[in-house]
Amino acid sequence: MVDEMADRDQLTSLNLPDYDVRIRSEAGKRFVYDPLRRKYVRLTPEEWVRQHFLQYLMRDCGYPGSLIAVEMGFAYQNMPRRADIVVHDRQGAPFLMAECKAPDVGIEQSTFDQVARYNVVVNARFLAVTNGMHHYCWRTDRATGTHEFLNGVPSFGAPSIP
Repeated sequence: MVDEMADRDQLTSLNLPDYDVRIRSEAGKRFVYDPLRRKYVRLTPEEWVRQHFLQYLMRDCGYPGSLIAVEMGFAYQNMPRRADIVVHDRQGAPFLMAECKAPDVGIEQSTFDQVARYNVVVNARFLAVTNGMHHYCWRTDRATGTHEFLNGVPSFGAPSIP
């Protein structure tokens, strides 16, 4: 097992702030430490984006890690599904759900549709999709069925967050 704190030569630079992440190699495979799950997980391109977006939410947007669930399981149409990231508000209700894709995966209508379908169950007020290069965040109003795209992810403690 080898720690590679600075070995990023083969990893895609993202359109997110750069964070120090712990990477290690084991039996020819690379793993990244997820501080929220408190374990090393397989370093895939999607996981690279997920770890950076998590750090962005915590460090730049101010969300406490204690309010964030990673790969939160739920059932959609009697099938098990997982949301990449679900941020809860102070009362424990889902506030923001984010879907992460690999950097080489385009953000298309199908990605927005996937998040919207999942949100039928999760019921978050804000939704986000990112591939590490492009990020979209919008507010949903289930009562009216309307969506409002935002210029970024709302910060923790912003007026829209209880």
